[in-house]
Amino acid sequence: MKEYIFLEGKFIEAEKAVIPVKTHAFLYGTSVFEGIRAYYNSDEEQMYVFRMKEHYERLSRSAKIMLMNCPYSIEELCSQTVQLLKKNSYRQDVYIRPTLYKSSDKISPGLDNTKDAYLLFTTPFGDYYDMTKGLDLCISSWRRTSDNAIPPRAKIAGAYANAALINTDAHNAGFDDAIVLSESGQVTEGSAMNLMFVSNGKLITTTTTDDILEGVTRNTVIELAKDLGIEVIERDVDRSELYLMDEIFVCGTGAQITPVSTIDRRLIGKDGKMGEITAQLQKLYFDVVKGKLSKYKDWCVKVYD
Repeated sequence: MKEYIFLEGKFIEAEKAVIPVKTHAFLYGTSVFEGIRAYYNSDEEQMYVFRMKEHYERLSRSAKIMLMNCPYSIEELCSQTVQLLKKNSYRQDVYIRPTLYKSSDKISPGLDNTKDAYLLFTTPFGDYYDMTKGLDLCISSWRRTSDNAIPPRAKIAGAYANAALINTDAHNAGFDDAIVLSESGQVTEGSAMNLMFVSNGKLITTTTTDDILEGVTRNTVIELAKDLGIEVIERDVDRSELYLMDEIFVCGTGAQITPVSTIDRRLIGKDGKMGEITAQLQKLYFDVVKGKLSKYKDWCVKVYD
């Protein structure tokens, strides 16, 4: 079966989708992107794209920071995404990657006098982490890039060299992934996912001014927690607090909701197993993204007629 990609205004076969080697984005990392999931509900034989509009709104904000102009409206981006998923005819969970990039042939890192282009691809995608067991994390020796360096609130491709160093060093040290501190030593997020903590029945997370990506999944979890009557607190978090939390989980489009068992070889909670609130939120989340709950259907866009 042929696979299609949307590139510069056309649906083309994936094997024909190429960009020139002198493309500015390739040379300097000057692109912004999103990671979106579409979930296949086998009972309904339907695919649901989760919070697509919110992802494209964030893409627009990232573009503004990087002095980029998207050639399409958010409504057009959403429509193109559904069309591409239909053309690829998936019957499984899918990852969606839209990218807005500096397409000029220009040997200079400057963002001025450069053209912008857009591409979109989709690919089958299962669980990023094994959610049947908790993650073993460490505190990374690398620091998160700051708002005055490469703003983490924008999904800038070049910034993910930071995530690559963090994730790779964690793997090489025998951990599943890592937690990153800011230059001031405060907790920010994971290599490429947000962090959630539970203490005394309350859900705690770092603030949007703590050098984090303002995650769509993070915002989803906050709303779901409030609907469940769980108090949510956004505040600065110290490194040593992590070791004392009752529960910790990571969340993101890739990570979904995955519990954390240990940090720096210290058990989280009493036994390092998934906690009650994490389990409650995880179950609700997967019911929501597969379009099973009418209350949250507005977050889910159907693909198949």
